[in-house]
Amino acid sequence: MYIGQAAQRSGTTIKSIRHYESIGLLPAAQRLGNYRVYDQQSVDLLIFIKCAQQLGFRLKELQAIFAGHQGAATPLQRAQQAIAAKKREINEQIAALSQQQAQLIEFEASLEHARIDCPLENFEAGARF
Repeated sequence: MYIGQAAQRSGTTIKSIRHYESIGLLPAAQRLGNYRVYDQQSVDLLIFIKCAQQLGFRLKELQAIFAGHQGAATPLQRAQQAIAAKKREINEQIAALSQQQAQLIEFEASLEHARIDCPLENFEAGARF
């Protein structure tokens, strides 16, 4: 299939496909004259890239997954490792945001009692309105 059909089937754009090829995420397509020709495997890879991006992966992270010089790990194993790392990163962000939310609730409660107590560590000032 030509690039337009590959873009349509994968939900990406022609510009994105060309970019992915230029940065090595997508192998260079076979040529039929001046036209790039893609197979279903290329479309599947484009769908994977788009899905991974929507789940928070940056192109540099995806490049690391597909790089061939990471020991004996297969692309699937590298993808699984990257997903596990992304899940840890998200869990850390959730914990930090949960702590921030708790501090905001505590701060809001102190305002309701006309006394400002900052719930942050290493902050010792207290003030009244």
